[in-house]
Amino acid sequence: MSLPHAVLTSLLEKTTSGYDLARRFDKSIGYFWHATHQQIYRELARMEAAGWIEGFVPPDAGKTRKKHYRVLPAGRRELARWAAEPTPPMDLRDAFTVKLRADAVLDEVDLAPELQRHLSLHMQQLAHYRHIEAHDFAPGRPLTRAQAIQHMILKKGILYEEGEITWGREMLALLQSPAPLGAPHRA
Repeated sequence: MSLPHAVLTSLLEKTTSGYDLARRFDKSIGYFWHATHQQIYRELARMEAAGWIEGFVPPDAGKTRKKHYRVLPAGRRELARWAAEPTPPMDLRDAFTVKLRADAVLDEVDLAPELQRHLSLHMQQLAHYRHIEAHDFAPGRPLTRAQAIQHMILKKGILYEEGEITWGREMLALLQSPAPLGAPHRA
């Protein structure tokens, strides 16, 4: 995924200032595509230079004269072009999994505390996602197509966190179980 396309998507959802975009980004697209506020501001400047977006000061800006951004037709075309491209499946790069492999061959590393920390973080994130779901997608409430897509994206995050918690609990039980004497190492 590319940051400019994430920014275009967010700006199409709502025309806004760079500051408000960065804050909104953290609370939406930021759950699955991380970017610092500086990266977002740099990208806004590049996209404006490319003619994909336009900066303007809204009439109600007052003394702040805060610049807002909107997507231009060239930006819409670029986002549609990018969205139509095939996307490879996500690569899993997980340092903790490599540490577990190291534990399997070293047999002298205690990763249980780190795994407990991971479990706690996944449980916190799951609780946060469920709070969003309860607040934004109450059962029985009719949804627009866009809202239904956003709900499905949230469900993907919920399922991910549930899977990590289930796997983490199983791995923690394994790490905390005594190893049989004379058992061979397996890699």
